[in-house]
Amino acid sequence: MATLSDRPATALVVIDVQNGVVAGAHRRDEVVATIAGLVEQARESGTPVVWVQHSSDDLQQGSGDWEYVPELARRDSEPLVHKRFGDSFEDTELETVLADAAVGRLVVTGAQTDACIRSTIHGAFARGYDVTLVGDAHTTEDLTAWGAPAPEQVIAHTNLYWQHQSAPGRTAAVLQAAEVTFAG
Repeated sequence: MATLSDRPATALVVIDVQNGVVAGAHRRDEVVATIAGLVEQARESGTPVVWVQHSSDDLQQGSGDWEYVPELARRDSEPLVHKRFGDSFEDTELETVLADAAVGRLVVTGAQTDACIRSTIHGAFARGYDVTLVGDAHTTEDLTAWGAPAPEQVIAHTNLYWQHQSAPGRTAAVLQAAEVTFAG
């Protein structure tokens, strides 16, 4: 259980599944469809869905690239957290949103695996949250031209090391979408 003992709820966190972020992402359509299924499952169980949206000089707020992909529609009642850094907690209202909903466990999906996903799961874990990474619901683009491993290796490595993450009073896990359950 999270070190945030007064926060028993779970939230699904959807990070940066924006047109400009996932346009060239590995298995884009499959990952987006998997996330869409998780969003519906969370909604049906009454689990909060928290959306995170990145902006930067290359991803201008209000631009088409900045918009979430059309396959994923946020409801007005679902929080939207705007960020400018990799870790979704840095200089954002995410912690307040989660505290207000008594959330101590995060189920994380989105993009990019080797940037905002990694930064956020580590940031959450360091802040006391239990963190489950959905192994088939995060993706990244091909950055091999700049010396990075192939996207499937980046994803596999992140899934491998996250399932072995540990710290006092917290859990880290990797589940496939079919294994994820939200309490009703």
